[in-house]
Amino acid sequence: MTGRAGTGPLRRLVVLRHAKSAWPIGVADHERPLAPRGRRDAPAAGRALAESDCLPDLALCSTAVRARQTWELAARQWGTPPPVRFDRRLYGAEVPELLAALHEVPDHIGTLLLIGHNPGLEELVLELAGDSLDDALDDVRTKFPTSATAVLAWHGDSWDALAPGTALLTGMTLPRGKKKD
Repeated sequence: MTGRAGTGPLRRLVVLRHAKSAWPIGVADHERPLAPRGRRDAPAAGRALAESDCLPDLALCSTAVRARQTWELAARQWGTPPPVRFDRRLYGAEVPELLAALHEVPDHIGTLLLIGHNPGLEELVLELAGDSLDDALDDVRTKFPTSATAVLAWHGDSWDALAPGTALLTGMTLPRGKKKD
């Protein structure tokens, strides 16, 4: 890892871009729901997190309808979903606002799920990752589409210590649900 190696317990930040949304006429951006593909992909994202043993201790989620629906459908795939905090600051947030929200996470949280929007999430992943396994960093640079998940690992005594270049991007996945015949 080229970033500063931290000390303290291993922590993971799982970044999930909301699933594919619909564009109904006359509906404000914040209120847009998931499209049919998004309603298929969000549960697939939840299953993928469970299968990769990446279930969160806490979730931070944008208040936008499409982000909330992504959370609800993904979390239904787990036996006992963790607590979730819906935070209006995450809607349309840029890296400084996202980092501010992350720095407020309680120290006892080991794995955090962040559900929000692009371009902020993609920029956050690129800013935090000092290096990556395989081609994950190149994959994020190429595209961070809806339902994409990125997992960043780092060592730190508190979430306040998370800083640019300090994390290792351990993977990026793009879970997709299957269409029903």
